[in-house]
Amino acid sequence: MKTLNLAVIAFLSIVVLGCKGDKKEGKEYENKVNEEITQETTEGKEETTKVKTLAISLAPKSESQVSGNVTFTEEGGMVTMVAYLSGLSEGEHAIHIHEKADCSSEDGKSTGGHWNPTMEPHGKWGAQEGYHKGDIGNFNASGDGKGSITFATNEWCIGCGDDKKDIVGKAIIVHQGIDDYTSQPSGAAGSRVSCGGIIQ
Repeated sequence: MKTLNLAVIAFLSIVVLGCKGDKKEGKEYENKVNEEITQETTEGKEETTKVKTLAISLAPKSESQVSGNVTFTEEGGMVTMVAYLSGLSEGEHAIHIHEKADCSSEDGKSTGGHWNPTMEPHGKWGAQEGYHKGDIGNFNASGDGKGSITFATNEWCIGCGDDKKDIVGKAIIVHQGIDDYTSQPSGAAGSRVSCGGIIQ
């Protein structure tokens, strides 16, 4: 009888120890799976923060000497525009995105009106009354005719195909005067003195 009891105890010990070993192996496998998931998630985040850059040149229009360059950078859902201009008269000037990347006319009017895919009234960017997606605003030029502006928004994208956000196929226009943010439909900013098509 004692022999039988010892045999049963020995058998149960083997089963219990065996189960513990299985649990340990299962836990190690679970950690490996979590590491793989974390790695995949991290890789996914890297893809979403991919940087897109688009640089364009601005050419004089309306018998001006205004030229420059604009760089658009998209990262993490934000597009940042940095523009450098020269040949301007001293003071404030308006800068907008217009409907078409067509700078063929001498007066820049081949670009159409302000880019306004949401059919809002013209206004200052962020105004509750409404504003165009192309209503960037005004910037200052110094006495030597040079000026610059930096603008960032999550309401634009570069080549995403969304008609309400995609700036590709539009144009940057610099005006001789200032945008008063109230006159419709363009802010009474005066002649178009420089133009650049936003083309990939």
